[in-house]
Amino acid sequence: MLDIKAILDSLPHRYPFLLVDRVVEMTPGKRIVAIKNVTFNEPFFQGHFPGEPVMPGVLIIEALAQAGAVLMLHDFADRHAKLVYFTGIDDARFRRVVVPGDRLRLTLDVLRLRSRACRMKAVADVEGEVAAEAEIFSAMVDRS
Repeated sequence: MLDIKAILDSLPHRYPFLLVDRVVEMTPGKRIVAIKNVTFNEPFFQGHFPGEPVMPGVLIIEALAQAGAVLMLHDFADRHAKLVYFTGIDDARFRRVVVPGDRLRLTLDVLRLRSRACRMKAVADVEGEVAAEAEIFSAMVDRS
């Protein structure tokens, strides 16, 4: 539905911190499903952990937050003048490790949406097996 060019048009993040590769489903204002292809050449694998590469849980949550930002910004024509900040997290749980070669599916459903704030139920899974889940809070601000 959205390729990497459209994602780059929506988010200010760039390599090595862009953690969303593709959007495969989106219902504006309600739901997004995105993909992060986890590859061995990710810079964090050099130190986390040598010989046993595991994607850090905080980066899984960040990938979910970035997908949520794509959803929040989608309907704004002036999205280049906005930033979405990750403002909070509740009930975060990590269920399985994510390793090179995994295809991380990022699903977020809006629980509450206001003009500039959003609360979303977020789930990251690999082939249907939950890797991480949380409620994520985000706020949209004007870029300075």
